[in-house]
Parts: sequence; structure tokens; C-alpha cells
Amino acid sequence: MKTNYELRYAAHPADVKRYDTYQLRKEHLIETLFTANEVNMVYTLYDRLIVGGAMPVGEKLKLEAIDPLKSLFFLSRRELGTFNVGGPGIVTVDGTVFELDYKEALYLGAGDREVTFESKSADNPAKFYFNSATAHRNYPDKKVNKAAAITVEMGSMEGANHRNINKMLVSQVLPTCQLQMGMTELFPGSVWNTMPAHIHSRRMEAYFYFEVPDGQAVCHFMGEPSETRHIWMKGNQAVISPEWSIHSAAATANYTFIWGMAGENLDYGDQDFFKETELR
Repeated sequence: MKTNYELRYAAHPADVKRYDTYQLRKEHLIETLFTANEVNMVYTLYDRLIVGGAMPVGEKLKLEAIDPLKSLFFLSRRELGTFNVGGPGIVTVDGTVFELDYKEALYLGAGDREVTFESKSADNPAKFYFNSATAHRNYPDKKVNKAAAITVEMGSMEGANHRNINKMLVSQVLPTCQLQMGMTELFPGSVWNTMPAHIHSRRMEAYFYFEVPDGQAVCHFMGEPSETRHIWMKGNQAVISPEWSIHSAAATANYTFIWGMAGENLDYGDQDFFKETELR
């Protein structure tokens, strides 16, 4: 196995609005998350969130403590949420086994523990997408599927934004220090998410797009409401959204995305909205 990581720095919005396409993608887009028998991570200094992916094919992959953490175990001072977006998989935490099927999630609390990822079949490998945030205490590990989630149906076909928001690793379902994660599924014929757009300066966010049909693409919108920018994305890619930025998208087909947040506020509804006609 191999562990890869890179560090991404936080930026002032006045600087970001001057980025060209290359620089905007370099700082915010995470293009490669899943490579056979590798764990890939991006450590962002926006609330020190780590965004990563693990794809075990015929072997176990260990969640190793990368150098910036300066700890013996990855979870020593961190909590982690992971979603399986591939074939049936297994997460083992100090001998405790959690089986995760497609779109099932797992929360892991902080502590000096060894974590491994594996697939039940090398022909249909699991793909573990994960977010990790700093944690001040340990909360119990817990597996969460859609049946245990708080699901809210929103939008309409007429508005091209008919969707289910599945709040899975959130404070209403289980206790966490600061990490909040969920999954939004758009119905066929709908392509817009998160409209009207909003920001929440109390926490940053990362979006992971998947179930994007072959040959289709997602256009992610970011930036200050008065200085928006866009990034074209493919399936199985993620984007970093600063706390001062909107986070919205439209695509050439319907899709699903996983949202993850870190920061000082656990209130999902804490959002500052902007009308579509206010965006620039």
C-alpha cells in the first residue's frame, strides 16, 4: 500500500478572485481520491479538515498518521467520517469490524487506534471517501445508513433541483466534536444543488461528487456572492469550499454528492442566504 498527501493553505478572498483557472483548480479541486491500494489525502488549513479516499484492491490499507499530524496514530487528536461509494467493504478499528455497503457511513471518534480499510472482493472494490477534523474528546464509533439518517426532500422538478438531503453524521443523529457529513441525491431531471446559495462563516465545507454519468460533468460554483467563480469537475472528485465562499453546482445530468463540514457551529441550519438575483 501507499499513502499520499498534500497540504493546501487557506487564502484570502481578495486573492482568490484574482486566480486564473489553473490556480483556482490547483488550490481547491481534489482530482484524484481513488487509486488501487493507495490512501490519498489533502490536508487543508481551512479548519484543518482532511479530505481523503482509500481504495483497497486485494489487500488491507492502513490509515497512517501523516507527518503534519505529528502523532503516532491518525485518530490521536482527530475524528473521522467515511462513506463507502464502491463495492462492499470493511473498516476495522482495533479489532472491531464494521461492514459498509454502498452509501453507508461510519463515524470514528478520536483515540490512539489502528484503522484499516479492505474490500470484500477485489473485482468490486470498496471506495472509502473520508473527512477528518480535529477533536477535543472521544465520541463513540457508529455506523449510519440512510434508514437511520434524517432525510429531507427539497426542491422541485420545475426548478431542476428536486433532491433528497440525507443528514447522516450530524449532531441530530450522533454526537461529534465538529465534523458534520451527509449526502444529497438529485432526482433524474434535476441538476441544481444548494440554491439559493449561502455561506456560513462559522464553518468550511468540502463537496465530493459521484454518480456522475460517464461523459458528463459538474460545474461547481464558489467565491464570494459578489465575486463568484466556477470549477468544472468529473465524478469521484472533491472541492474545498472556504468559509467565506458559496458552494453550489449545476451539472449536465443528475448526480449525488457528499458534503462535509468542520468549524465551530454544529447547527445545520446556520446559513446566510443570498437570492439568485444577488449573485455576481
